Amino acid sequence: MTPLIEVRGLHYRYDDGTPALRGVDFQLDSGESVALMGPNGSGKTTFVLHLNGLLTGDGQVEVCGLAVQKKHWAAIRRKVGIVFQNSDDQLFMPTVLEDVAFGLRNMGMEPDAAAARALTALEAAGMPPATAGRAPYHLSAGEKKRVAIAGVLAMDPEILVLDEPTTFLDPPAQRSLASWLRQLPQAKLIVTHNIRFAAAICSRAVFFREGRIVADGTVPEIADRFGWDVSAEPA
Repeated sequence: MTPLIEVRGLHYRYDDGTPALRGVDFQLDSGESVALMGPNGSGKTTFVLHLNGLLTGDGQVEVCGLAVQKKHWAAIRRKVGIVFQNSDDQLFMPTVLEDVAFGLRNMGMEPDAAAARALTALEAAGMPPATAGRAPYHLSAGEKKRVAIAGVLAMDPEILVLDEPTTFLDPPAQRSLASWLRQLPQAKLIVTHNIRFAAAICSRAVFFREGRIVADGTVPEIADRFGWDVSAEPA
């Protein structure tokens, strides 16, 4: 079976010449949920931005059998939905419904069809219909996160990528989000420092250090190996 994501020998340097990725190899199979762990600046976010062409380095990157090249970007961006750390970076339309429907309208879908699909995505995200007409800036952090994910789900991706999804969320909102994400059928990549959250969703983790993946195992194995002891986290 062809992996959903296959990366071989990925290198990337910032514009000032600083190396960010130093030969990353990675594979994601259908149905997997994998946590991307490691210290700040270790290359995690830089890595995921290569999965739909937002960044382009040297090496082999394939998504659903397609090389991540300009000619495939449109198709790949429908397969890989990225939810950024700050939901405000993705919510910019006057209403929640318009935000969730934005990607569909941008693809040329008729307004009524886009709105219907957006409402379905909001329902799947656990947002009540009354939310559709609200301004995004009136929502709580947890609601904003769900709306941002709904906007990605409306595009019907095969892979969900979430960058630090628990940022700004209190513990009850984190638990609610984890419970919901577990039910989604998409394969998932979750960039996180939150061990409890990662363990609640992911059966596997990889650890980035200085632009390389230096370990691959279960979330508890990786946490123990690198001293990311869950008992040391705030309750």
